[in-house]
Amino acid sequence: MKAQYKRPESVLVVVYTPQLEALIIERADVQHAWQSVTGSLEDGETPRQTAVRELKEELGIDAERFELQDWGLSSEYEIYEVWRHRYAPGVTQNTEHVFGLLVPERFEPVLSPREHTHWLWRDAAVAAEAVFSPSNAEALRLLPEMAEKFGAHLQAQGRA
Repeated sequence: MKAQYKRPESVLVVVYTPQLEALIIERADVQHAWQSVTGSLEDGETPRQTAVRELKEELGIDAERFELQDWGLSSEYEIYEVWRHRYAPGVTQNTEHVFGLLVPERFEPVLSPREHTHWLWRDAAVAAEAVFSPSNAEALRLLPEMAEKFGAHLQAQGRA
């Protein structure tokens, strides 16, 4: 049985290519609200399991076919008022765990129409300016550093 309220713990997954192009998707429930893949942890799930599930649900891809990177980052932020009804009374803060998904090249995602309406591939810096969430923008700004940490720059140069 699904919990009545969402768990105030989530994942953010930056999907990107070796050229540091990031995929952003527009929310169906708020026009012009662009973001990376996100989702709340369900009972018994680890952040990694949630990332895999959300990538399948939101983009139609199997994360196990690619390099899913736990960036070892998390942040706490205030839940937007418009979505607080999804959480237990009095819950105002969410903890978000950040992952990266390195894909070899751009692809056309299969969006869940109840969740997202459009998608765009953009340079990470441009994507950071387009997303509505400050924590998402920060993750996109960190993409070059994280890609280097995980060796994506070597793949872009054909040495991996």
